[in-house]
Amino acid sequence: MSPTRRFMQLDVFSRQPLLGNALAVVVDGDGLDDATMQAFARWTNLSETTFLLPPTRTDADYRVRIFTPRQELPFAGHPSVGSAYAAIDASLVPPGKFELVQECAAGLLPVHVEGSGDERIIHVQAPPARLQEVDAPERTQLAQALRLDPAPTRMRLVDNGPLWLVCDLHGAADVRQLKPDLALIAAISQATGAVGVSVFGRESASGAAADAAMAVRAFCPADGIPEDPVTGSANAAIMAFLAELGDPDGYGLAYRASQGREVARNGFVEVRRDAATGAISIGGACAVGIRGELRLD
Repeated sequence: MSPTRRFMQLDVFSRQPLLGNALAVVVDGDGLDDATMQAFARWTNLSETTFLLPPTRTDADYRVRIFTPRQELPFAGHPSVGSAYAAIDASLVPPGKFELVQECAAGLLPVHVEGSGDERIIHVQAPPARLQEVDAPERTQLAQALRLDPAPTRMRLVDNGPLWLVCDLHGAADVRQLKPDLALIAAISQATGAVGVSVFGRESASGAAADAAMAVRAFCPADGIPEDPVTGSANAAIMAFLAELGDPDGYGLAYRASQGREVARNGFVEVRRDAATGAISIGGACAVGIRGELRLD
């Protein structure tokens, strides 16, 4: 009989099941080859599936590999937050340890843990971001895909492991009512090597939007994900984008972003930037929905 492996499915960036962004985690990933990992990620058909492994570095607490249905990623936010939560839950790290180091293809990333049990919040430091201007042809195409005037729209390519096309729509209402051309976004993503397009805008300070400073949406149709519910790496990319521009809209060094409302998966991301080092972290809660066993060999 094939050996069994522990398996979890979590909702990340939410304390409530069925909200946030779902993540599949194979806790005992050691011994699986690349093809099996990729096949399982295609089978789950979630935006990401992760595999926990023993670290190869003595200064890391655990190692994670991250797969979309199409490819392996060096880093992704909600899989890193959820994998850290799963590593703690499965006792892969010492109990009561609040400063961890995650090993992934993007390198060694600090993880800070606040609280315990159902109240646990995981903060993961994103890899340093590299930003560049969007070339004129892609800028015109992207504006067309988002049905925007390209002249006043702030856009950047932000590489923090995955590559994101980031666009500032200024107001949350414009973000929430957006109906993009997904086929064109897929074509632009494939042409630029981006995982997708992320848009954001400022929430109002009152009413239902008072629980967050920013509304975010992320579209990844080239990976078979028309709209990703809640996206840690995209939120980290947005903070890097704001830092490069000098934070013209006054979000500050820490804010909460709301994402997923448009696909009925409301989630919240705590985004922080260290004033001294520029390091960016994304954090949030997790809710475990499934625990079980797999036979993949």
